[in-house]
Amino acid sequence: MNHSRQIDTTVLSVAGFDPSGGAGVLADVKTFEANGVYGFGVVSALTVQNDREFDSVQWVDTELILRQIDALLRRFDFRHIKIGLIKDAATLRAVADHLHDRIDRPTIVFDPILSASAGFVFHEGLTVDDIAKGLSLLTPNIPEAQRLFGADTLEEKLTNWSHTLPVYLKGGHSDADNVTDLLFYQGQTHRFCTPRLPHGAKHGSGCVLSAALTAQLALGKELAAAAQEAFSYTGRFLASTDALLGYHFNQVVYEEN
Repeated sequence: MNHSRQIDTTVLSVAGFDPSGGAGVLADVKTFEANGVYGFGVVSALTVQNDREFDSVQWVDTELILRQIDALLRRFDFRHIKIGLIKDAATLRAVADHLHDRIDRPTIVFDPILSASAGFVFHEGLTVDDIAKGLSLLTPNIPEAQRLFGADTLEEKLTNWSHTLPVYLKGGHSDADNVTDLLFYQGQTHRFCTPRLPHGAKHGSGCVLSAALTAQLALGKELAAAAQEAFSYTGRFLASTDALLGYHFNQVVYEEN
């Protein structure tokens, strides 16, 4: 059996470093590899946290973020980028503009982490108008979407926005027996539904979903199909343990020689 494999599909994560590995750049790279792509990681923040507690964050200077990106681009070609925890809208715009300057038609997925699951708030008063420029897809959970778009008539607003910026709304924060995620794309709504797991809560599950979706897009899937694959992958991740940290299972099948 030949286990050698070319690095032919690459994806970048720009995200915070979580020492527990449950969220941020470590979780993204695990997810990328489990979905069959090679993951690069650029650190945008250093956090002091575990799976239950968030103590503090130290932001990485914008120039250093851009230098990390450029070092990778000198050696590798990638067009799909996921951005997670980032200091503010100005830093996000600087990173997105930099990627557009150096990459032909990049696909940029932004997971707008506005607060940690332990309650630490990162951004107050941010709106979608502050962050939309240069992005290809937004992946908020329900509280994040309500903060960005406003809580009233949320689905109508997301449908209207979907003509210019598709939105994948993560539904895990609802109280329903089933978890329903919604993809708003070109005026249409795609629904992904599964029964809620009794021990399905996981630290970093939003990061995993967004990273899996980015990986599937990099593999050439259309957005709705990529979203379905990411939703299914995240379900397997949530079911992998009864703890707050989950396992990533490698789905890559190597050809026998």
